[in-house]
Amino acid sequence: MSEDGPSLRHVLGLPDGITACLFDLDGVLTKTAEVHAAAWKEMFDDVLAAHAGDADVDSRPFDAIGDYLEYVDGKPRYDGVRDFLASRGVHPPEASDDLPAGTETIQSLGDLKNDNVQRIIVTDGVEPYEGSVRYLQAAQDAGLGIAVVSSSANAAAVLEAAGLSKFIQERVDGAVASAENIKGKPAPDMFWEAAKRLGATPETSAVFEDALSGVKSGASGGFVTVIGVDRGGQPDALRAAGATQVVDDLADLLDA
Repeated sequence: MSEDGPSLRHVLGLPDGITACLFDLDGVLTKTAEVHAAAWKEMFDDVLAAHAGDADVDSRPFDAIGDYLEYVDGKPRYDGVRDFLASRGVHPPEASDDLPAGTETIQSLGDLKNDNVQRIIVTDGVEPYEGSVRYLQAAQDAGLGIAVVSSSANAAAVLEAAGLSKFIQERVDGAVASAENIKGKPAPDMFWEAAKRLGATPETSAVFEDALSGVKSGASGGFVTVIGVDRGGQPDALRAAGATQVVDDLADLLDA
């Protein structure tokens, strides 16, 4: 973008010093947050039913809105398993070679949830948000660096299925974080890594997140621009988590 052209604030709703956009995937760019919620519910409801009647266990079905947002949204998969089940009084062991085959563990349950996600993606496909596609195109046209920062290990497949891979220069997802030992959200490390790969800093990067854990990640990492995308009717919670601005859709930022 030339110095004489329109400012980033006018075109993208961002401060002019921004050189990179770091997008969460599920719920920000694609409608896969609903896919993940359904996959979590399928797995958790089976576990809770199996523990119904156990002492101190709350076996009510998983709430795909309230429980999803509070306990699993935006977190590394195994953390989500551990945190939600602990809230209901269920405490499976971590994975271990010493346990008998077929033992219910944090890892096996997380892997089952991931299998559910992959099955739903293959069966139903992936739909991007139309406003997000427009925003990605505008960011690309403005010459900004674009990265996806997602806790999901399926980010590459989702981007490809949604037709968004052409916009993405860097991807720091659950698979990358595991392979490179990068701390997951709400730690800021994944966003730091994505900014570094794009030659940017927290001062010159904008974070786009719909999950409270992701917004906290951006805010705690010193990112001065954290856009909260309100897909779950929680604008006040997003602001309290550290969002500098809250929108219902990325298209709201265009020509703002």
